[in-house]
Amino acid sequence: MTSKWLTDSYGRQLKKLRVSLIDACNFRCTYCMPEDVHFYHQNELLSASEFIDIVTALHSFGVEEVRVTGGEPTLRHDFINIMNGLSEIPLTKLSLTTNAYALKKNLVELKKTNCSSINISVDSLDKNQFHQITKNDSFEKVLNAILTARDLGFKVKLNCVMMKGINDNQFENFIEFSAKEKIEVRFLELMKIGVVNNQYQKNFLSARDIMKTMKMDASWKLQVVEKDSTSFRYHLENGANIGFIASESMPFCQNCSRLRLDPKGILRGCLMKEDGQTLRGQALENYPEILTKVTNSKPMDRIESIDRPMYLMGG
Repeated sequence: MTSKWLTDSYGRQLKKLRVSLIDACNFRCTYCMPEDVHFYHQNELLSASEFIDIVTALHSFGVEEVRVTGGEPTLRHDFINIMNGLSEIPLTKLSLTTNAYALKKNLVELKKTNCSSINISVDSLDKNQFHQITKNDSFEKVLNAILTARDLGFKVKLNCVMMKGINDNQFENFIEFSAKEKIEVRFLELMKIGVVNNQYQKNFLSARDIMKTMKMDASWKLQVVEKDSTSFRYHLENGANIGFIASESMPFCQNCSRLRLDPKGILRGCLMKEDGQTLRGQALENYPEILTKVTNSKPMDRIESIDRPMYLMGG
């Protein structure tokens, strides 16, 4: 579906929407949460019906795919209600990003929705290292949820933010895990967002650095991906599927097709943009003007950094 309202000034069709349900999270990952974190009050967040109404409206203007994010989206008491409501919208794809802490108890109900794919943030397969990064002692719980989701038929991917001197001894562990469990693993570069700006130089690892460490050879078969994919992916002889999201060293802005809706109803054209337009309480006839402003603000080139924390914008 081609929409003039979601075609930006560079001709990019903005058909994908990241919906952040909540800024709060029960993990305290060092690259995301500041020590003095403050979350929105509950009455500042969109209600379940507001989320569904806004996404329904955006679908009518051309949004085709929705990924639900946070914070940690499963912390909302009405999480399943929202997923049920989004499933009533004829999207081509509905997916979820989560830390999986509370995922298992939601999986049976989630399977009844149109959610088909789950990305799970796991930065180490070592229990102690996992705790060091997340400040949460729940590795076994998360691992169990990952395997249960896979067994229930969800398409599961692991997202791992790689950091020099913190979890850069985990490459082989993740490759072996992918081969054994038939679950794709994607290695993400640190992004210059929020607290990372203070640790970026010390902990940044480029995708090229990671690939060198893995001693890639001709047996790594590059896979065909969509033009607007955030990752490039390889299939290995041992059955592992490994991807890289090189947001900093190889930005994919020129083919980006994403919009972002934050928990308060502000729509942005880019993760790295502070400014946006509120959709909360807006009548449908106001959407064309709002969408024009948002799409026209979407950058073609990589923005260097942003101080606004990641958890406020959605991963």
